[in-house]
Amino acid sequence: MTPTAEVLLGLIALATLVMAAIQVGLVVAGIRLARQVQELRAQLHEEIRPLVLSLTAASDNVVRVTELAVGQIQRVDRLFGDLAARVDDATRLVQSTLLAPLREGRALLAAVGAALGALRDMKQPREASLPGDEDPLFIG
Repeated sequence: MTPTAEVLLGLIALATLVMAAIQVGLVVAGIRLARQVQELRAQLHEEIRPLVLSLTAASDNVVRVTELAVGQIQRVDRLFGDLAARVDDATRLVQSTLLAPLREGRALLAAVGAALGALRDMKQPREASLPGDEDPLFIG
């Protein structure tokens, strides 16, 4: 073999060795990266689990509070409905017991006033109409 062929063959062997070393380095770096990702996943899982449990408990509490609030709102609604019905009943009772007799009394007073007015008109003498007097409302 010629010295040039031996040098070239040596360079090929050296390049193959460098490529093999780079590949081994990449495999080692990949394994390290996989371990770090696995550790990060485990750590994240451990830290997030209590948060998820806490959120689940909080959402359960919100559901419970909402159910209680709905019940209280329904009770208040019934209370105001009953109160409105009682106020209506009381108003009707007041109108029937007080206002109806007041209306009748007012009608009675109006009748007495009309009777007194009629008596007064009967007591006053009527003025005699003079022959030249005309009806002031007559136009003609």
